[in-house]
Amino acid sequence: MPARPAELSRHECRVCGYIYEPRKGIPDKGVPAGTAFENLPQDWRCPVCGARTPAFTDIGPLPQASGFPENQKYGLGVNSLTPGAKSLLIYGGLILGFLFLLSFYGLK
Repeated sequence: MPARPAELSRHECRVCGYIYEPRKGIPDKGVPAGTAFENLPQDWRCPVCGARTPAFTDIGPLPQASGFPENQKYGLGVNSLTPGAKSLLIYGGLILGFLFLLSFYGLK
C-alpha cells in the first residue's frame, strides 16, 4: 500500500473552540490555504477570540476513509466512510433493529 501524503494538522483554540484548518486557511485574514499552523506569523491571533498561538492544541488531521484508495469507489458508498462513521452506522443500525423488535411487545 503506498503511503498517503502527510496531512497538515488542525489546531483548536482552547479558549473559544475555533478550529484552524490549514487546507482552508483564512483568506480574509491574509492566511492562504495550505499554510501549516507552525508557519503562521508570530503576531497571528485567533480570529474569533484573539488568543495567541500557545492557546491552541493540535487535534490532528481530518479523519480519512480507511482501506485502499483504489477501493473507495466500490460498494454502496460505505467504503468511503471514516472509521468513526462506519461505527456509527453499525451500532446505530443495531440499536434501531433492537428497538424495532422491541416494538412488537406493544402489539396486541
